[in-house]
Amino acid sequence: MSSKVYPRVETALTGLLKDGMTIMAGGFGLCGIAEACIEAIARSGVKRLTIISNNCGNNGQGLAVLLKNRQVRRVVCSFIGGNPDLAEQYLAGTVEVELNPQGTFAERIRAGGAGIGGFYTPTGVGTVVAEGKEIRELDGRKYVFERPLRADLAIVRAAVGDTLGNLRFHRTSRNFSPLMAMAADVTVAEVDRLVEPGALDPDDVHLPGLFVKRIVEVREHKNVIEFRTTRPRLDGAKADE
Repeated sequence: MSSKVYPRVETALTGLLKDGMTIMAGGFGLCGIAEACIEAIARSGVKRLTIISNNCGNNGQGLAVLLKNRQVRRVVCSFIGGNPDLAEQYLAGTVEVELNPQGTFAERIRAGGAGIGGFYTPTGVGTVVAEGKEIRELDGRKYVFERPLRADLAIVRAAVGDTLGNLRFHRTSRNFSPLMAMAADVTVAEVDRLVEPGALDPDDVHLPGLFVKRIVEVREHKNVIEFRTTRPRLDGAKADE
């Protein structure tokens, strides 16, 4: 079996990027995003991208870099607040936005990875979310039919990964990443720390290497905090001590 490990992000993405492709990007806002992969995609110059992510970056950072470069044609997300680049381009009609309730968004991705053709949910019935979709009444309640989401490429970031592609994420930064890795044709993972097989306890693996095709170690990240909110500690010490 050929190695899944690549020396740099650019080489890990070689042969995968093309105009008009669909990319799933793990993370929530700027938390847990594949920073190095996003920057490499920005440098590549690919255009007319469809981005599937909870929100397409924030405050000009993360996936918003692709928006600023005018590389994005369509965004499928559940939140656009705090993203002036997306709001501006949506209102100008240059970027199409498909908003999803967050639970529906996650379930559509899960369905894509599980090979499920769709599902019925009561969320969104009677709103613009349900426009143009099948509505069915089950046990006296109305449900809207939602189709799965899939992508050509998923980019995720994990705290630790082994050379076989098994990944462990850091707390809530796991969010959508495992689902997206299952719902894409190819998954590229950037990891803070790369270890040998066996270093990760099997019970500590959040995503099996079966779903990861390429992996690269990236030790340096910006790890931008969008909004720092603190409160006084009970012992009276400052929050940053």
